[in-house]
Amino acid sequence: MNLLLELNFKQKNATRFFTALGGFLVFLLIKDNAKLSLGLGAILALMLRNPTFVYALVNTVPRDTVAGYRFAKMNIFILLMEWKKWSIARIFQENCRKHPEKACFLINDRRMTFQDVEDYSNQIGGYFKDKGLRKGDCVALLMEGRPEYPAIWLGLSKIGVVTALINSNLRRDTLIHSLKVAEAKAIIVGTELVEVLQEVIDSEGLRTLPIYQFSDEEQRTNDNLVLMKGAVDLTGDLKYQKPENLCIYINECSPKDKLLYIYTSGTTGLPKAAVITNQRYLFMSTATYHMVAITPNDIIYDALPLYHTAGGVVGVGMALIHGSTIALRKKFSVSQFWKDCIKYKATCAQYIGELCRYLLTAPSKPEDTQHNLRLMYGNGLREQIWSQFTTRFNIPNIAELYGSTEGNSNLANVSNQVGAVGFIPMPIRHLTHLQVIRVDEETGEPIRNAKGFCIRCNPGETGLLIGRIDARNALTTYNGYADRGASEKKLLHNVFRKGDVFFNSGDMLVGDLLNYYYFKDRTGDTFRWRGENVSTQEVEGIITSVIGLQDCVVYGVEIPHVEGKAGMAAIEDPDRKIDFQHLSVGIRASLPTYARPLFVRVMDQIPRTSTFKMKKRDLMLEGFNIEKFKDPLYYLNSDGIYRPITQQQFEALKTGTAGL
Repeated sequence: MNLLLELNFKQKNATRFFTALGGFLVFLLIKDNAKLSLGLGAILALMLRNPTFVYALVNTVPRDTVAGYRFAKMNIFILLMEWKKWSIARIFQENCRKHPEKACFLINDRRMTFQDVEDYSNQIGGYFKDKGLRKGDCVALLMEGRPEYPAIWLGLSKIGVVTALINSNLRRDTLIHSLKVAEAKAIIVGTELVEVLQEVIDSEGLRTLPIYQFSDEEQRTNDNLVLMKGAVDLTGDLKYQKPENLCIYINECSPKDKLLYIYTSGTTGLPKAAVITNQRYLFMSTATYHMVAITPNDIIYDALPLYHTAGGVVGVGMALIHGSTIALRKKFSVSQFWKDCIKYKATCAQYIGELCRYLLTAPSKPEDTQHNLRLMYGNGLREQIWSQFTTRFNIPNIAELYGSTEGNSNLANVSNQVGAVGFIPMPIRHLTHLQVIRVDEETGEPIRNAKGFCIRCNPGETGLLIGRIDARNALTTYNGYADRGASEKKLLHNVFRKGDVFFNSGDMLVGDLLNYYYFKDRTGDTFRWRGENVSTQEVEGIITSVIGLQDCVVYGVEIPHVEGKAGMAAIEDPDRKIDFQHLSVGIRASLPTYARPLFVRVMDQIPRTSTFKMKKRDLMLEGFNIEKFKDPLYYLNSDGIYRPITQQQFEALKTGTAGL
């Protein structure tokens, strides 16, 4: 940490300066003002005892003052909404009343006003109410991003129905699991994903579910829409559904009612359905809105998937809750990103780290700086490309956010500190619900002192970020997953005192002397690739199933100049019996592109612990470096087939020219 070293050096000079200044002031004032002299003496004592803290405190006053003001505004708004007992649907109604003809969503050449969204969502709510759905029921939504996507779940929420936002990249077993775990009573599927659903709909527990097929005007051209077998033409039916006044149902919904299930891989196993209540959605959207200083006049470009928290909550929520305009795109496009920002006259845009890297690798074009963006906000922008990105594309402000869909550990970098995911104000660094604790590097388990309590990290020490749970506050509440067992696994008990409970973020962070925090790594059995969390256990299960249950371990490996970690599978196969053509086909059929391992290492024997657990750490350190091991290494080629890695491919990966 360069900043850490710099401040360690500067604090020596700061000590001398503060000592001299304090002594001089005490000397001048001691005769005339005893009280002031006493106060200055106390300050001087503090400076002498902890000069580093005083130096950091002085340097962070402007930052913490701005953040404190924004934090106060955020809490006042949230408390007001909770006092009124308004759900997201009720808040949206109020925004619609204020500016019904204002653009809510933009996409291509379409403009959907707040009134359009209100009317469409009322049609949806009334339609499914007539189909017998009631408060607490769940509907699975499987379709690509478009303005109707949030309007559908908003309409369902008006009658108290929970919507499970299904990742449109999921296939087969993972898709089946996601549909079942939500206990959905119906499925809404976009025409573009009918074939994907058709592959799994005959599975036990799904074949009896009602299916409603959504299609846009483009898909209905010349009336040639092909309906999935047994599906209802939702779009066709809605033409005869009048917008219904659902106020009586909306008023029965409270902030703590479930609103959505958003899927996350968590730290182990298959995707988990994180519970998003109205209160949680309100907090995540409002925290972002106030902390990064978005306004109702902003037009926000959101090219991220709407089934994730980033695009669907901290993006779409700016319109639903705060009245901003959101410009959408079905799928992110490098070539169209800046053109879209110009076309929609966007003032803000969302990002994830991968998106930024893709934009940087594209050839320079005049559009790169012809936009009017004043702010980009998101998560995962690497320190190594931060300055390069902002300079090339002329971005005045970057607001890096940190948080998880289900957790209560949230940070925001509101001061353009390069590489930081956020900060904790100096005066309350030990009082806030967020703490970073020491953990065992091998196991990820917290290290405890002689009394059995956890130990806070000092500046420069990498540790685990945790958040104290308190259900009385939207900031500190934890709703967990639909699966209670999975929810419990994310908790740490008796952390700093007996009886307290903290949420385990699973992320390793390091803080500097100014209490900025920087992301270092993830614990547990996930890694992040292509902007998605990859569950190693899920991938391991698929591979062992395809190849016949040979021992297999999956992990993420770093590639120079590439965001995230690429998947690598080590398979125990001393007789070299694996059919890689068969393995390639099986992986393509069962896993989304981001979850497919980029490398497969064939080993005589996978290293194990004394308790027969397969060891990943040494394998992770060796990575894909064929100069460190003699095992055969296979590489996923652009045609989807694994073949032995060539020297040319290895060199391209090492130098960052592989085009990943």
